[in-house]
Formats: sequence, structure tokens, C-alpha cells
Amino acid sequence: MKPGPYYQRDRQWQPAALTPDYKTSVSRSPQYSMISLETTVSEVTGPVFGHNDIDPLDRDLLNNFAKPGESPIGERIILHGRVLDENAKPVPNTLVEIWQANAGGRYRHRKDTYLAPIDPNFGGCGRTLTDEDGHYHFRTVKPGAYPWRNWVNSWRPAHVHISVFGSAFAQRLITQCYFEGDPLIAKCPIVNTIPDSDAIEQLIARLDLNATLPLDTIAYKLDIVLRGRRSTLFENRPEGN
Repeated sequence: MKPGPYYQRDRQWQPAALTPDYKTSVSRSPQYSMISLETTVSEVTGPVFGHNDIDPLDRDLLNNFAKPGESPIGERIILHGRVLDENAKPVPNTLVEIWQANAGGRYRHRKDTYLAPIDPNFGGCGRTLTDEDGHYHFRTVKPGAYPWRNWVNSWRPAHVHISVFGSAFAQRLITQCYFEGDPLIAKCPIVNTIPDSDAIEQLIARLDLNATLPLDTIAYKLDIVLRGRRSTLFENRPEGN
């Protein structure tokens, strides 16, 4: 196979580890220089995910936790797109996982104490494999905004967490997806750690009426770009991926 062109990382594309307006970055940011650790065989090989390992219901958050005949509360949406490399070529058979708050802005997690109620028909997580052309899609509800203890009146925009796996668990990239038109995006201290406005735009899923199911489910589209100078921002790889 002929190797592709090399793309130098754009260091201005990723946020700095220490951004005091995002208060927890003060305690979480590294205080010493990074070091390189040699990886082991278990970290660079396997697991190999196959379509037989993933149930089609796994990507349907409208039904994968709901009681028979019931469904979660909230705006029904489709989140879809493609996983692409730096040359816009599809990345097939890649495991994509999502997790999110419910329509009221609350996670199904014992440490989430936000006063919004738990939805008994919504688990808040799903997974799927990209197809041969790199496509993925999920059915879910649009998550709600929620307050968090950054400043006196800080709110997180509606967002979905996305995890993309390579050929091993050590090859995992994590990002967040926001939604077009949300006024809280521009006010979020976490979003504002990203120094490049174009990088922020790549985290925003766009309304896609062509993929919308009439009288059923509205669609948003987000493509995930791996590597290259304009790769999607991944929060666990602030130095670039």
C-alpha cells in the first residue's frame, strides 16, 4: 500500500491543558513534562470488533433501555455522520460509542445529583460499528442542558459524548458533539478552552433535514475526522491524535 502524505500537527488547534476559566483544569492539568512509555503487546493488539458482537438495538437509545411499549421523553433525534481519515477517506468497522444526559439534562449515574428526574425509559448510552463507507448512526433523544459548578451560573450546552476505538483499547479517542443553534455553546468555559473557532465548528452537529424522518425523528449530522491538521478535537488527546 502506498503511504499517504504526512500532515504536521497544528499546535494551535488543540486547547492548552491549563485554562483557569475551566476551573477543574487547574487541578487536572499536568504539572510536569510528559514522558514516553513503551507500550506492551496487549495495548497495541486487539480487540477485534465484529458486527456479530454488536446488536442493532445497541445504537437505538429510544428502545435499548425502554420498557415494552414505552419510550423516553424528549425530542427524538438521529445523530449520524462518517468517520474519516485526514484525506477524507472512510474508516470502516470502527467501534463508535456514545453516552449522554437525558432530555432533562440528567445522567443515569449515582453521582449525578441534578434535580431533573431520571427517565425510566432512557439508559443514555449506545454503540455501533461504522459500515464500509465509514457511516454511523444513532437514534436517541436530544440531551438537555444542565448546570455545573464552574462559576455561579455555568451551564453545559446540550451535548453527546463520543468515543471512537482503533484496533485496541489503548487507541481510543473521545470528543463531544454539540448542536447547531445552541446559544450556550459560545458561553461554555469548556468549549472556550479551544483556541480556534474552526475547531469549535467541527464539534457542532448540523441540522440535516434530508435524513430526518417526517413526523418521527429530526436528524443532525457530524463527521469525525481522525488525524491531520483539521482533525476533530479529542479531549483525551489535547496534544493531537
